Amino acid sequence: MKQSLQLRVGQQLTMTPQLQQAIRLLQLPAAELNLEIREALESNLMLEVEEDVEVAEDQETPSIQDTGVIDPSETTLGSDAQDAVRLGEAITIDERWDEPVNGMTSYSAPEPGAINDLLDNRAAPEASLHEHLNWQIELSGLSESDQRIAELIIDAINDQGRLTESPETLAAALPADLEAGSDEIRAVLTFIQHLDPLGVAARDAREALMIQVSALPESTPGRDVAYRIIDQHLELLGQSATAALKRMLGVNQDLLDTAVGLIRSLDPHPGSGFGETRTEYVIPDCLVQRVNDRWVVEINPEASPRLRINDYYAGLVRRGDQGADNSLMREHLQEARWLIKSLQSRNDTLRKVAECIVERQQAFLQHGEEAMQPLVLREVAEAIDMHESTVSRITSQKYMHTPQGTLEFKFFFSSHVPTADGGECSATAIRARIRRLVAAEDPARPLSDAKLTDILQEQGIHVARRTVAKYREAMGIASSTDRRRLS
Repeated sequence: MKQSLQLRVGQQLTMTPQLQQAIRLLQLPAAELNLEIREALESNLMLEVEEDVEVAEDQETPSIQDTGVIDPSETTLGSDAQDAVRLGEAITIDERWDEPVNGMTSYSAPEPGAINDLLDNRAAPEASLHEHLNWQIELSGLSESDQRIAELIIDAINDQGRLTESPETLAAALPADLEAGSDEIRAVLTFIQHLDPLGVAARDAREALMIQVSALPESTPGRDVAYRIIDQHLELLGQSATAALKRMLGVNQDLLDTAVGLIRSLDPHPGSGFGETRTEYVIPDCLVQRVNDRWVVEINPEASPRLRINDYYAGLVRRGDQGADNSLMREHLQEARWLIKSLQSRNDTLRKVAECIVERQQAFLQHGEEAMQPLVLREVAEAIDMHESTVSRITSQKYMHTPQGTLEFKFFFSSHVPTADGGECSATAIRARIRRLVAAEDPARPLSDAKLTDILQEQGIHVARRTVAKYREAMGIASSTDRRRLS
């Protein structure tokens, strides 16, 4: 085989770093975008937050333009290459060399820690279940050996508060210097089970409920009947077998209702309320309101603050030499220009998608979920002349504040279901109708999935019974058998 050198001429699409930044900002949620902007403000002296200034209608807003032009052949996003080229063209800008006014800068860098981080402004995480139990053991006054046994038992408790090992297995796992049998471990286990939360370290839900009901005062109404139900007839309670329960327990309806209500007030998973729980706040990216009989969409300024180039530092770059400091300032200026244009491109795309959604879902904004129209990503992509993947990026983890509440963009998309008149109905509207029908049903005679299907058929919506069952389960609505109240 003979070796040879060959030259081949071809074209290959690549993604520039600037375009990668634009795409990354496109899919960031509002909270992460604010963090990104904050880091840029702290690291780039050329950037400043643009204050709200009223500009006359006949006065043009000064623009920042770049001397370089991006070659469309050098940019791509794979399947949505056309959108990448469009984004690349939107980010082409030219330098601006404005003289400073009186040598003063319009923006001063904030003091360290002056800008509050929304992600840090949160409550500290709560203590875990294991930390909470160990804290009680330290204050319990147990002997040193019992405390060591208690620590071993606590380590065998899962996040739901269940004990995952038997006393015999725990006894075998004790250190060699700690002599204790199963009886000692059971005694410490009983002590832990009566700590807070009551019923922790139980082997199953039945044991957790029995521990909790046994700790109630003997004068508690329905206590003894509730204990018998948990101990012997918990399966019948889950099946709502009212007649069988009354016959086996020998009680009347009132006493049975009291005992069942007492059981429902208990917690079969006593450890589920512990752990790291933080409240996450949603910042809407768009605000939708009705003005003069038309729906208006605007970008939320809190979700995407407007940035601009600092005139004073830009002037220093113009008057500077070719030294290292001036080169660094030029680099900062170029990065600032790209970031500003990337944010502008993001906001423009976000507004286009939001306006298209609002136009298609005006009935929902006025009347609620039952008026939701079917909509898929492809329809929005065709309306704004972009690829579906770009629409998917901009709708992921983005929220819109509407008269119907603050909703994620993806909430407005749903599949099509045919109607009797040849039209289409959205899956969201069908789920809303099912929820309304179930809420208005007779509790003694709840609507079955087949009956719900017949009612929807009468309303002109052709949907299968299995589809109704799927929608009902997705909304967390129990079956008609489980919904039937005890009578």
